[in-house]
Amino acid sequence: MRKTISIIVTGKVQGVFYRQSAKEKATYSGIVGMIKNLPDRSVYIIATGTTEQLDLFINWCRSGPPKAVVSSIITEELPFCEFVHFTIER
Repeated sequence: MRKTISIIVTGKVQGVFYRQSAKEKATYSGIVGMIKNLPDRSVYIIATGTTEQLDLFINWCRSGPPKAVVSSIITEELPFCEFVHFTIER
C-alpha cells in the first residue's frame, strides 16, 4: 500500500546537490513527489511510495549526498498525494 510523507531535512543541505541527489535516489527507488529548498536553509520533501520504499529513502535522507551534513530529519505522514514524477521545485 502506498502512502505519502513529508520530510524536513536540516543541516548543511543547500548548495551540496541535496535536491538533485534526492531526486535521483527517489526516481531510482520508484518514489514520486517533490523537493524544494526552504528560506531557513532546510530542505522540504513530499514523497509517495510504499512503506519499504519510503523507509529506504528516509534512511538515505539521514546522510544525503557526500558534501551534505544532515543535522536532523522530521517526518510526518500526510494525506495520500498522487504525483507523476519526482520534481525539484524552485
